[in-house]
Amino acid sequence: MYVSHLYNELLQKPLHENQELNQLLIVSGYATAAMAFHHLNDLRQQSKDINISLIVGMTSKDGLTVSNHNGFKKLVSEEFPDNFRCSYIVNSPPVHSKVYIWCHNNMPAVAFTGSANYTQTAFCLNGQRETMTSCDPASGARYFNSLLGETIYCDHAETEQLITIYRDSLRRREYRAGVSDEGEYDVSDYSGLPSVTVSLLDRNGQLPQRSGLNWGQRPEERREPNQAYIRLESDVYRTDFFPPVSVHFTVFTDDGKTLIFSRAQQNGKAIHTPHNNSLIGEYFRNRLGVPNGEPVLTEHLTRYGRTNLTFYKIDDETFYMDFSQGN
Repeated sequence: MYVSHLYNELLQKPLHENQELNQLLIVSGYATAAMAFHHLNDLRQQSKDINISLIVGMTSKDGLTVSNHNGFKKLVSEEFPDNFRCSYIVNSPPVHSKVYIWCHNNMPAVAFTGSANYTQTAFCLNGQRETMTSCDPASGARYFNSLLGETIYCDHAETEQLITIYRDSLRRREYRAGVSDEGEYDVSDYSGLPSVTVSLLDRNGQLPQRSGLNWGQRPEERREPNQAYIRLESDVYRTDFFPPVSVHFTVFTDDGKTLIFSRAQQNGKAIHTPHNNSLIGEYFRNRLGVPNGEPVLTEHLTRYGRTNLTFYKIDDETFYMDFSQGN
């Protein structure tokens, strides 16, 4: 039975022991886009060409947060279109199982089952105790295939008609006394969540011209000019508000975008979009009306009406970022 180092034991070690493995089938009651990105990006950095097929099992009962739904769609369509498929159970009863089956050309070779969902909370954050054990690979593959007919792909045109996709604030408010007199949740209210406000300006009240949003403005280093990061002050990066450096997290924005972030630099004093750190620079240039590749100036922020961001923590893998105009 496996009780520790689950990420390495289940999701890495089998590849080192059998170089022919090229597929991973997953059935997981719950799953996060941040975990899928973390795993896929790790495999890509190791030059492992692995196809992952994920079935999220509890969606017919519990639905899915919009950040994870959009995150899965982005992984399928943009980030890893050749290596990732994701589908949701639409029939009842829902599926609470957790099964991981490694295959070589559709032939099951190694499999595990137990309590660990496909989330970083289970595999990377040590946020809770999990147990996993080996199981028969052929039985695991048959179980996975038996569920496929009850699923819909995350990017199918009718998915949002069959699966409840809800705001992330509702997910957190279910753990709080947040019910109105009418018995309904105010799903647009993030105000009760843990939060931090991060300034985009330096200590002199100016936007840095060769760091932060302008990290890529270094032509002598031949950087892509949109490269950027968000600098964190020590009173933020020395806390556990954001996950540790090695962990990815999903950020859902006030204008409906979904981005995957991680900590960067010494002591994790910055956050960026790890797969391509130009994405965050392009995002802010678009919000501010600055052409891609051009420097962002302090006056762009003041004209927009805001020089800081507020992050709300929904859970250890999911955050809401507010850069709404004039706040």
